[in-house]
Amino acid sequence: MLVPDPGGWAVLRNRDVRLLIGARFLTGLGYQMQAVAIGWYVYDLTKSTLALGLVGLAAFLPAMVSALFAGHVADTRDRRLVAAMAYAVLSLAALGLFASAVIGSQVVWPIYGLVIGTGIGRAFANPAQQALLPTLVSREQFGSAVAWNASIWQSSSVAGPAIGGMLYVLGPAVVFGTGAATFALASCLIAAVRHRPEPLTERPRVTWAALSAGLSYIRSQPVVLGAISLDLFAVLFGGATALLPVFAAQVLHVGPLGLGVLRSMPAAGAVATAIVLAWVPLRRQAGKRLLIAVAAFGLATIVFGLSTNLFVSMAALFVVGVADMISVYVRQSLVQGETPDAMRGRVAAVNTVFIGASNELGEFESGTLAALVGAVPAVATGGVATVLVAIAWARFFPALRSRDQLMQG
Repeated sequence: MLVPDPGGWAVLRNRDVRLLIGARFLTGLGYQMQAVAIGWYVYDLTKSTLALGLVGLAAFLPAMVSALFAGHVADTRDRRLVAAMAYAVLSLAALGLFASAVIGSQVVWPIYGLVIGTGIGRAFANPAQQALLPTLVSREQFGSAVAWNASIWQSSSVAGPAIGGMLYVLGPAVVFGTGAATFALASCLIAAVRHRPEPLTERPRVTWAALSAGLSYIRSQPVVLGAISLDLFAVLFGGATALLPVFAAQVLHVGPLGLGVLRSMPAAGAVATAIVLAWVPLRRQAGKRLLIAVAAFGLATIVFGLSTNLFVSMAALFVVGVADMISVYVRQSLVQGETPDAMRGRVAAVNTVFIGASNELGEFESGTLAALVGAVPAVATGGVATVLVAIAWARFFPALRSRDQLMQG
């Protein structure tokens, strides 16, 4: 039986939580607007699906390279200031994109460089922000806090692509300039959080053991390992985001405004699901529901890949967002809720790499495969692979499959 959680609304009465999720919203808004503009800008310059894939690779590599150090920083420095400085880096990278668009550059490699700069900022922002949230609420309110945080992020993902598509009509420089402003404001909001961590009596040395503690923890927790690796491979194979400009231009023929709408649909499904989960948290059969959601993600991806109707494609992407939100909710609750505070940053950093691999690296995989076999076969095949991954993980990770309650203890 689904029972509403009375703490769902109380979470939002916490000033620090409001500031945190406000910064999260602005960052998501700027990033999603920028993603639409970069995708269309690069495709307009190159007419290459491989070039779109390289955008995803450029966004992912900084997170992979700096993950362990970023997590260590989040655990040994003031997480508010780490996130604020990282958001400032995002603003500077957006200003670089703004300058490139203003001068009308026809060279694509500087865009990749600025995407790498954005990736560096996100690599440090995500672990600090994720590790900060559990310290702002009680354990009883944590599930609702995760859902509200995800809901706000996904709300920005609904608005961001649509706004980005509309602003792109005025030119890419308008989108990039607006993104720079949102990142700067997010930096100010996160810096205003009043929470102060306990001061460290002795700052840990930067050793391999300290840097890799997050990896060691995840390996020792089969449920956590199963949840985040499931997300990694499912979205790695099933992600179609990088190819949306191709589907908008060549399959559905809807232009940049239609591209913004298509990019918004997964987020619309996700935010609707997150709001439900904030009020009615998952209480039983969490593992089975996670596996079913991933399989549904794959099936919806297949439908999108084969569709030539805009409304069918929108509906399929909406279901993709619903399924992905359930996966995010379960994974984030497990990772953040069961990890000791002293190493939350390092574990969150590893989790960020998994997320980045499943999104940005998935975009590279999709773009490369599409260059070889075409966009439609690439997306449909990826959806099939995602369904197979869900079936395989149900067998390989019995502890995840049998996990009943989401939060134990």
